[in-house]
Amino acid sequence: MVAGGGPGPASASAAFDLAQPALYVNRETSWLAFNARVLGEAGNPRWPLLERLKFLAIAASNLDEFFMIRISGLHEQLENQAIGDPAPDGRGAREQLDLVVPLIRNHLQAAATLLSKDLLPALAAAGIHLRNWRDLDPGTAQLARQYFRRAVFPVVTPLAVDPGHPFPFVSNLSLSLAVEARDPDTKERKFARVKVPEILPRFVSLGELDPARATQIQSQATHEFLPLEQLISANLDDLFPGMEILGCSTFRVTRDMDMEIPGQDSNDLLSIVDREIRKRRFGACVRLEIDAQVPERVRHLLVDELEIDDEDVYESEGLLGLSALMQLTGLNRPELRDPPFVPRGLVELPEGAELFDVLRGRDLLLHHPYESFVPVLEFLRHAAEDPRVLAIKMTLYRAGSHAEAVKPLMRAAENGKQVAVSIEIKARFDEEKNILWARELERVGAHVFYGHVISKTHAKVALVVRQEDDGLRRYVHLSTGNYNAGTARVYSDIGLLTADPQIGEDVSELFNSLSGFSKQARYRKLAVAPSTLSDTLLAKIEGQAARARAGEPARIFAKMNALVEAPIIQALYRASMAGVPIELCVRGVCCLRPGVPGVSENIRVFSIVGRFLEHERVFLFGPPEHEEWFLSSADWMPRNLHRRVEALFPIEAPELRERLRHEVVEPALAADNGAHDMDVQGDYHRRVPEDGAEPRLAQVEVMDRVMRRSLHVVAGHGAGGHRGASPATASKPRGDQKHKR
Repeated sequence: MVAGGGPGPASASAAFDLAQPALYVNRETSWLAFNARVLGEAGNPRWPLLERLKFLAIAASNLDEFFMIRISGLHEQLENQAIGDPAPDGRGAREQLDLVVPLIRNHLQAAATLLSKDLLPALAAAGIHLRNWRDLDPGTAQLARQYFRRAVFPVVTPLAVDPGHPFPFVSNLSLSLAVEARDPDTKERKFARVKVPEILPRFVSLGELDPARATQIQSQATHEFLPLEQLISANLDDLFPGMEILGCSTFRVTRDMDMEIPGQDSNDLLSIVDREIRKRRFGACVRLEIDAQVPERVRHLLVDELEIDDEDVYESEGLLGLSALMQLTGLNRPELRDPPFVPRGLVELPEGAELFDVLRGRDLLLHHPYESFVPVLEFLRHAAEDPRVLAIKMTLYRAGSHAEAVKPLMRAAENGKQVAVSIEIKARFDEEKNILWARELERVGAHVFYGHVISKTHAKVALVVRQEDDGLRRYVHLSTGNYNAGTARVYSDIGLLTADPQIGEDVSELFNSLSGFSKQARYRKLAVAPSTLSDTLLAKIEGQAARARAGEPARIFAKMNALVEAPIIQALYRASMAGVPIELCVRGVCCLRPGVPGVSENIRVFSIVGRFLEHERVFLFGPPEHEEWFLSSADWMPRNLHRRVEALFPIEAPELRERLRHEVVEPALAADNGAHDMDVQGDYHRRVPEDGAEPRLAQVEVMDRVMRRSLHVVAGHGAGGHRGASPATASKPRGDQKHKR
């Protein structure tokens, strides 16, 4: 995919105009390129079959959210021309829609073809069959009819459309049947909408309909499924008795789900968000997916009633809502899934050791999911029960449904400790969960605050204040990822546990600014958005450019989820022009163009997509003898740097810096790690080993390095025992096939 075309030749003066649109990749096309990489993994035969199906489901879910947020935003800009300036690449909303819609259609076609021509046949060969109603034998069809009457019929509500029944509201991402029928007496044609119930599994397990047969099928490792919409379609005579069914087509609606928070006093923020959540479900329709065989009259009816333009109608020859395929990835077929992976424990904390005692002597680094999230929970649990702990303060962005991190806070409040929690109730799609936990915390006496109406608190920070023999001491946890034990098993993130007094002071002042009227402008070791983070990053980049211009060694390595912020991109361009080698590991959107002659020839951009979601933000400035290492909750995007509360924190202990080099930088830069390298056009190409061997995937390499380090420490060689290992000695021999794809 060409993301908007390359800059082409430029005059000497134009080459130094770093704001010219040709130097920027369009954000929306860059995101589509990212999702194409996810979809590409679904087509990669090196992955186990159910993992490939999972990648397909994830790509479909990603695209749903892209429509709900990004496409809906472009539509809003069209409706109100006063909203939104042109993108850095110079395109307005209309131009961007014209650019991305054909790419989306190609993406959807690629996904449908991959499913029908590759994945479904491979699943069938493995004994996993997705059946069509017309192919069922009479016995199975009868069992399915009985299941319909027993479990489906009671929860389905057919809704007629006629002068007495207006067109029903169609909820976001819901799958529906458009049913045409005729009254045999009056010959009048009728139309009805039947919603496919979301409370039931999308794919009906046919083997489980007959208990006697289920045991036999299970022993043969075969599985048969029928899409629920086909089961309903085949039994419409039960829903419309006495009517002649003329036809039935599936359709699916995507709505604008972005939430507008009015600029009101934050004292009312909870009620404002609560109200906006209820309003959001009625957002405008931004996509209509329909069966390619739908009659034209039905198509026109849906387009008119949903008030959608023809360009926003997407036809499909196969299943709609491919994200539902995630259901099948949970089958008990271990041979078709990734090998089991158990995170390592915190080896620097021997059994029986007191965590606070350890932290007084050294900082600890936790690399999830390669290392367990349990020490973070234990940090909170221990603080909740320790009689010397006086206060716990914490930020929560996505706590999750089970919220293991919230329960120690509730226990601490019940134990009489001062508990203050900043809960971000504007975290997109987690608003309701966070409101629930906020109310639970308030119920037990915790102090809960919600931040500012305009900005979101995205920093991941926990502070424990403890009375010790020599006075009060602060213990801090800072992280690149959420306090969510579930995502910590599948997101790659890094956390720091420290008793550094200056970081403790900074974090105390950060919480004061969140809960009170403080406008903290300077920090000792932290950089905080929106006050100091952007300027700090620009200064660090410019510092490397100044070193290069002075003829001194310089270097920038940055790993993040997205790079969009134009001033940061321009600073990186200037650093490249000064001669700084720059390596950018950007998982998703990247609007910077690498390799532009005279501008970004020293910049390399690449992306890693793998078993775990790459989520850590790691920044390295300077050559070995002058290195500065930082971790952060923030990507380099306008929203992170200017409209959120974010934290950038240093890693200063030499052994922890070596861990970051060993477990983050080296695996990311390996020539044979299967990453995707970005070219000047914005296209990505998979990195292939020169000798033609299978790639040694970066995440597999990290798994092995973390495991070997922990074994080394347990064996008594010290936490820094991995230092000095070269990439060659640290790599696993090619003959080991355990983790190969």
